[in-house]
Amino acid sequence: MLIKEVAVENFTDIPKQFAAGANRFELCDNLAVGGTTVSKGVMSETMHYAQDNQVPVMAMIRPRGGNFVYNDTELKIMEADLFQAQQLGVDGVVFGALDTDNQLDTDAMEFLIAASGGMQITFHMAFDEIPSDAQLDALAWLAEHDIDRVLTHGGSLDKPIEETLPHLQEIIDWSNGLIKIVPGGGITADNVDAIADKLNVKELHGTKIVLK
Repeated sequence: MLIKEVAVENFTDIPKQFAAGANRFELCDNLAVGGTTVSKGVMSETMHYAQDNQVPVMAMIRPRGGNFVYNDTELKIMEADLFQAQQLGVDGVVFGALDTDNQLDTDAMEFLIAASGGMQITFHMAFDEIPSDAQLDALAWLAEHDIDRVLTHGGSLDKPIEETLPHLQEIIDWSNGLIKIVPGGGITADNVDAIADKLNVKELHGTKIVLK
């Protein structure tokens, strides 16, 4: 089955997207800045709906927009949000942490992984900020630390996904089945099936992946 993960801003559009064929949700606030953590109320209401309809939810854990370099206070905020997600029965969480050189911040990642309590973990599009010559090592580290999937556009978001397909294919080949690669950014109801076939992937992500 092809998993069409829809990035939703708060709860409002979830029933409509589910009816249109979404079969997993990434729950965010502030999509204009790439997504941040929703409120406890939004997360709770979403999980009631999701559990009633047996659809999985991945919650964005990100305290602000901007870069992915987090200080100790921000990491404590993220830890608290991870604990809250666990308590509310969220299926998985979505986060990423880099250092000032746009390499994986492995200390921050280990801290967040430990706080995730067995929930599924997606490393989000911070991956695309990592220099391409360091992405293979980053993938290996993420796989070794039980990250379930990586969400990536395969390049800068200002490039259409058709231009990043070759690098996406490289990333998928590198992963060699050790970690799932989820293409995203520019995937719509019009091109989702063609991209899934082209890349031979079973999970894709977008805001317009089922509804235009």
